[in-house]
Amino acid sequence: MGTYLPFAGMVMVECLDVGMTTLSKAAMSRGMSHFVFVVYSNALATLILLPSSFIIHRNKRPPLTFSILCKFFLLSLAGITIMQNCVFTGVSYSSPTLASAMSNLVPAFTFFLAVIFRMEKLDLRNSISQIKIMGTLVSISGALIVTLYKGAPLFGTPVQSIPDSSPSNTSSSTSMNNWIIGGLFLATASSCLAIWNTAQAAILKGYPSEMTIVSFYSLFGTIQCTILSLFVERNPSAWTLRPDIELASIFYSAICGGVLTFSVQTWCIKKKGPVFVAMFKPLGIAIAALLGAIFLGEELHVGSHPLLEQW
Repeated sequence: MGTYLPFAGMVMVECLDVGMTTLSKAAMSRGMSHFVFVVYSNALATLILLPSSFIIHRNKRPPLTFSILCKFFLLSLAGITIMQNCVFTGVSYSSPTLASAMSNLVPAFTFFLAVIFRMEKLDLRNSISQIKIMGTLVSISGALIVTLYKGAPLFGTPVQSIPDSSPSNTSSSTSMNNWIIGGLFLATASSCLAIWNTAQAAILKGYPSEMTIVSFYSLFGTIQCTILSLFVERNPSAWTLRPDIELASIFYSAICGGVLTFSVQTWCIKKKGPVFVAMFKPLGIAIAALLGAIFLGEELHVGSHPLLEQW
């Protein structure tokens, strides 16, 4: 069970994570601010997690110190405030499928950081190390190709070249620009997630209480995102939630994307290390493509993008 539980847990996490990006994309397509989304979802997750840390695990957790709280604060800055806002900004410009594809960068970044901080041994003469290096290069190449190389629809009529003066060509150019901008935001989110994986593994060595880390991580993230959102989102009506997919996406994000995902990932990092957790990110591509096609009506693309052919 000790061998299979982390594996099963990470597969579940990837399914929940893709579901969260797909549902949030649908909510943001109806006008919901992603800044407000991040604040509400983390606030609800904090309300669920804090009682668990202070009541259920009060006799099991080590004492909290100012140094530990500072580490939790910085962990929240990378893993929630920057990472989540970049993810949902990137998704709003592109799609959940691209978000999952760009998550291919997470294993590469995590591997680099783990080697730098000596959490992972690197021996160029060792076949395992060579395979990890090749996998890292493939991950980076795959993420760049998906970002810059969007082909014709898989099911449908191939797109024909359109003269530069036509409105359709302008629309395609705008769509391509949005796709690249979304990819840049998602690449930033992937680097922050890699930092979060590595930093959390280091914190767990000195403070082995997963629920306490997740609870304060969520609490500080809520505070940071609230301050950021008050500066960025000046429209008061944006903070009003409609009892439809907006409310459903927040509940799903808080319970599945916050409580369950954070808890399982932290436990798996403690058991198997940050590289093990990052290895499961490519699994989300197939899940995201399927959910995006079913629920968002997105097209699956192959071949070369018409705009790239013209360039």
